[in-house]
Amino acid sequence: MAFIGGIQLNNEIEQLNKKAKDYSKTIDSLLEEVGKVIVGQKDTVKKVVVALSANGHVLLEGMPGLAKTMMIKTLADTLDAGFKRIQFTPDLLPADIIGTNIYNQKTGNFTTKKGPIFSNFILADEINRAPPKVQSALLEAMQERQVTISGETHTLEKPFLVLATQNPIETEGTYALPEAQVDRFMMKINLDYPDKKEETEILSRMTTGKIPRAKKIITAKKITDIQAFAPKIYADEKIHNYVVALVHATRDPKKYGLDLNGHIQYGASPRASMWLVLGAKAWALAEGRGYVLPEDVKAIAKDVLRHRILLTYEAEAEDITTDSVIDKILAKVKAP
Repeated sequence: MAFIGGIQLNNEIEQLNKKAKDYSKTIDSLLEEVGKVIVGQKDTVKKVVVALSANGHVLLEGMPGLAKTMMIKTLADTLDAGFKRIQFTPDLLPADIIGTNIYNQKTGNFTTKKGPIFSNFILADEINRAPPKVQSALLEAMQERQVTISGETHTLEKPFLVLATQNPIETEGTYALPEAQVDRFMMKINLDYPDKKEETEILSRMTTGKIPRAKKIITAKKITDIQAFAPKIYADEKIHNYVVALVHATRDPKKYGLDLNGHIQYGASPRASMWLVLGAKAWALAEGRGYVLPEDVKAIAKDVLRHRILLTYEAEAEDITTDSVIDKILAKVKAP
């Protein structure tokens, strides 16, 4: 038997490798198609696709004008599945998202009018502009993949993915997402400005009157097949122990020799551990591998952990970020 990165390759893993390579070709085609419209942001797009493969929701945060909405819309264009955009505003009501029952005077019965949440891919644009009551309407849908309208439960279609955006700088007319809502997102991805070369390319594509459009690459059935296969990717017990150590280091940093001077108020929950493993499996799949390496965990660690670590006021006063804390943890906790 062969060994790669400490992983023993038996026949079962070799079969997983073969299937992962086939699925990774589809993912590569999808990423290539999105790249025809979106300039740069390759790592961000890949992480969104990885979250999709792991059946997890994504929160995109970035300054205005960084093509957050366009990126999600373009990704939706490559998927032969339902897509709805919900523009979150302060006057939005829960019924505007999940739907409501309407009384029919002719029949004397109530009929259910389903809201835009009944689709495969939901773009929750500027999610922090809606009040908490509306934000919480997404909780059941995101976690249970179902919604309740007037006491009646309705199952959502598969696949179901919420891709939310928010602006980190404007506070007027916004409502901070509740911790329970934020924790429902598998990943929180921060977008940065493009470099000079990328911005020049953006001008070439978007100022000529011929804006490119992505084509359909993958069906809803193919997505659910990938989502069903991703958890089967092999993760050794050493990987599990590594993930648990990373998460526990956010709760008890001193135990791992980390001098964070009381910068962490609350560490990550067990849900973070689960998403780290599932995300690492989906990342390995995208790389065409049937087994997880420590590098797969590191590739998504910041995106899975950054919104699950609550810093103290002292840390924020010293301009310490969750990303810098995670960097210290990754550097200190020994990988297998």
